[in-house]
Amino acid sequence: MIEFRDVKKVYPNGTVALDGVSLKINDGEFVFIVGESGAGKTTLTKLLLREEKASSGSIIVRSNRDEETAKKPAVYDLSKISDFKVPHYRREIGVVFQDFRLFPNKTVFENVAFAMQVVGEPTKIIKRRVPAILNIVNLTEKSGSYPSQLSGGEQQRVALARALANNPQIIIADEPTGNIDPKMSLEIMNLLVKIHKRGKTVIVVTHEKDLVDYFQQRVVKIQGGKVISDGVGGMNV
Repeated sequence: MIEFRDVKKVYPNGTVALDGVSLKINDGEFVFIVGESGAGKTTLTKLLLREEKASSGSIIVRSNRDEETAKKPAVYDLSKISDFKVPHYRREIGVVFQDFRLFPNKTVFENVAFAMQVVGEPTKIIKRRVPAILNIVNLTEKSGSYPSQLSGGEQQRVALARALANNPQIIIADEPTGNIDPKMSLEIMNLLVKIHKRGKTVIVVTHEKDLVDYFQQRVVKIQGGKVISDGVGGMNV
């Protein structure tokens, strides 16, 4: 569960990026965050990733990861969380960026494995899990290829596989189709829907009206730093 409670973000230059945003996203939801450039979408994402802090209000993220082991679910208050705990919190979130952000000197397998290595996963688990993830995104045959040998759509699928590497509860896709053609855009979105059906919370930040209208999921529209609409349907909801 993710909850923004009357969140305001003012940058040092006086720009009000978010102005009293209240928003709740339940576990397992698929949500589009839409709005024009400068509406506040990027700031909302940065706050959720704890790259920025809210000026006022609170952001609560409740992870259900530990429910599998019958432990008390973790609850993060991003307005109070210490910098020391931020890396642990970020393991709950997988992020897919518009510009892919792959390591050019690493193979597809190595790019995905790296995300697990940095959190200390044992090699035997990495060797077992990476092929399974590549299968989900239909990249099994590209395991040994380098990013320069892949199409834009394939590179974005690698980025998506990397986002899944540590089994996060939340996937944030920030303009995931911005650098690929319409056919590949539809493929990436279908993969995100597939991942959503596996029980993940999926948040897609986008301006692509056709895709939003096609998939008919919950749409939160931001304008001038405020949520102006929230419902199921297209971008005109």
